[in-house]
Amino acid sequence: MSKSFSFHISANDGRARTGIVSTPKGDIRTPAFMPVGTAATVKAMMPENVRETGADILLGNTYHLMLRPGAERIHNLGGLHKFMNWDRPILTDSGGFQVMSLTDLRKLTEEGVKFRSHIDGSEYNLTPERSMEIQRLLGSDIVMCFDECPALPADRARINESMQLSMRWAQRSRDAFGDRPGYALFGIQQGGLEQDFREESAEALQKIGFDGYAIGGLAVGEGQDAMFGVLDYAPNQLPQDKPRYLMGVGKPDDIVGAVQRGVDMFDCVLPSRSGRTGQALTRFGAVNLRNARHKDDPRPLDENCTCPACSNYSRAYLHHVHKAGEIIGSMLLTWHNLHYYQELMQGLRDAIAAGELDAFVAQFHATRAQGDIDPI
Repeated sequence: MSKSFSFHISANDGRARTGIVSTPKGDIRTPAFMPVGTAATVKAMMPENVRETGADILLGNTYHLMLRPGAERIHNLGGLHKFMNWDRPILTDSGGFQVMSLTDLRKLTEEGVKFRSHIDGSEYNLTPERSMEIQRLLGSDIVMCFDECPALPADRARINESMQLSMRWAQRSRDAFGDRPGYALFGIQQGGLEQDFREESAEALQKIGFDGYAIGGLAVGEGQDAMFGVLDYAPNQLPQDKPRYLMGVGKPDDIVGAVQRGVDMFDCVLPSRSGRTGQALTRFGAVNLRNARHKDDPRPLDENCTCPACSNYSRAYLHHVHKAGEIIGSMLLTWHNLHYYQELMQGLRDAIAAGELDAFVAQFHATRAQGDIDPI
């Protein structure tokens, strides 16, 4: 690979930053939103259309891909980029979060996690070393270290025990990752809502040394106030000169608040999942196209949006195809939602670069507060 992995901050506005994560597969403009391509596809979207929305990078899922079709198979077929027809950067999560959600199907030890597949019940053993091997076989550009993420709320003892295990696994992930020029390994800060544990985790990760740092263990049911409470200090516990990635976040107002607090990268299933359930995410908040109020409405979803759903179709049509269970309904609303998210990220980047983030955020909240247009 001719180009190495690097991160350059081009502008700051308060604690927010905008810049470029450079990889051999292309540049990622930050703050960045990564659409989730769990099983080597962003559901209801063609890869080239995902790119048209403005996405620079996708997220793939280690757990789902190791179960089906299998990491070795993807490797033999030329790697994940070729397999899914996406030639730009891919980040893969480590599989830890998915495995942890299988409470009834797993056994956790110092070594790793033994679990049964939710697909066919076959047994797997996922360790930091195996997670690194799977992600190498997939060929992902940004690899996440293997960690444990306890569900909140949990008591301090449980959170501390989990964080300490994650730090031991982080070292093993680093050792197993080895020296791979052009590829990046991110460490994951844990510690729940406990500031002292987060600080200890950040110090342990920096001692090991990573190419970027994720803030893990949030967006697991703690609520926005608690999450922002952690983000008031957590990003500053991590290196200034490395990308910071808030895992699994989030709603548009979560992202805006996190960008204000110094976060650079995000991923969430919300825009694609909402699109499949008839919910559009717009500048004016969420709009449920399944509601009867839209059935005779000839107006677009958002007259200022340039996505295909808003440019070419009425609310009445979007309502109809969702009620009828037509696949185009999921396609159009997913495209719209991803377009809106990427438009929001571009707006944040431009505002930070211009030193006008406060005004942008005020306008963002004022527009959302207006709510959807009145029914006909």
